[in-house]
Amino acid sequence: MIMPNVAYFPIVYYAILRIGAIAVPMNPLLKAGEISFVWRDCGAEVAVVFPFFAEEAAKAGGVTGTEVIITVPGDFDAELAQTEPTEQVAELSGDETAVILYTSGTTGQPKGAELTHANLSSNVRTTIETLLPMGPGDVIFGGLPLFHSFGQTVGLNAAMAGGACFTLLPKFDPEQALSIISADRVTIFLGVPTMYVGLLAAKNREHFDTSSLKVAASGGASLPVEVLRGVEHAFGFRLLEGYGLSETSPVASFNHPDRPGKPGSVGTPIRGVEFGLRDEEDREVADGEIGEIVIRGENVMKGYWNQPEATADAMRGGWFHSGDLARRDDDGFYFIVDRKKDMIIRNGYKVYPREVEEILYAHPAVAEAAVFGIPDASCGEEVAALVTLKEGASATDDELRKYVKEQIAAFKYPRIIRFGPIPKGPTGKILKREIKFEP
Repeated sequence: MIMPNVAYFPIVYYAILRIGAIAVPMNPLLKAGEISFVWRDCGAEVAVVFPFFAEEAAKAGGVTGTEVIITVPGDFDAELAQTEPTEQVAELSGDETAVILYTSGTTGQPKGAELTHANLSSNVRTTIETLLPMGPGDVIFGGLPLFHSFGQTVGLNAAMAGGACFTLLPKFDPEQALSIISADRVTIFLGVPTMYVGLLAAKNREHFDTSSLKVAASGGASLPVEVLRGVEHAFGFRLLEGYGLSETSPVASFNHPDRPGKPGSVGTPIRGVEFGLRDEEDREVADGEIGEIVIRGENVMKGYWNQPEATADAMRGGWFHSGDLARRDDDGFYFIVDRKKDMIIRNGYKVYPREVEEILYAHPAVAEAAVFGIPDASCGEEVAALVTLKEGASATDDELRKYVKEQIAAFKYPRIIRFGPIPKGPTGKILKREIKFEP
């Protein structure tokens, strides 16, 4: 499946699952070479593609032999109307694969995470019963890409299972989002941190009626505390942060709505899921210490498609190893520190970018910040930051450097600060690997 957030997506998605086939939703922005890799890897027999992306899909189909069906609006509808309905539903066991989600492939080629029918249905049930209760009368904001696990499970599947309405936005724009919230009386908003940054920065946001919103959820990346507080103050709804990965269907932990949350935390493990924190020797670490999050439970994937070695490595000891570093407090709440691969080693000292980013976000002129390491001959890695300022605001690199330095250990503050737009992926997630500048 290659299509944006349009009504054809759920039609095709549920048709695939209904007949017992496997759905492979894909990022519409992929090029022919990337598409053909996935189709060849999963053995795609048929691809259903929205017209905007037909050219790249056709190129890929020519390489892999995959049949490409174009969902031309009007034509596709007419063809469906003339087709005799198939009423039966395939009988499958819960452990059979329903969806394959290909990871971003930041290291090496993308891997396909196999999610079973049981994985998806249990994650949906837990979402609508314990995390984001929704039912008839609720309207869910559908601005998260449906090819991504967050939008697919917590948005589309949860809305369908709960009997709620799902309102779609093909490409996120803050003003359009606010307009949809106002016009469709959205009750539950789902977003990634950059979407909330966008809502705060939206022009004339006070002109839109957002009073229908009762709760919002954030995932996909760490939510800066200042953004959380700013959103709750500006719009008046509760913003709950959670955590998960494609491999975990995706929800793994959440700030549950029926108990006090903790700003900056991704909450506690959801129903049916266990967490652990492990050191580099795969030993459990104590509360307050930093370790890699490991997960087991009904939400964890079946494995990586046709990659037994990668599956075995990720599932060591029966626990899925996330690659995310976190600490756990005395109340059992987890706080993401960073990705293992994002950690900076400066003169032998560990620097966690998120800690520095939180301080930058607290500066009144800063809209967004990305902190990362760049090679340095004298100290191994140097701490650098790319910053986007709020519209109409001003700040110098010296000013920001001094601001951070006053609040953090001397080896942690960014020596190098540049200003400009921060690259993002289709879900709005900041792509640090695409930030390139020399010291």
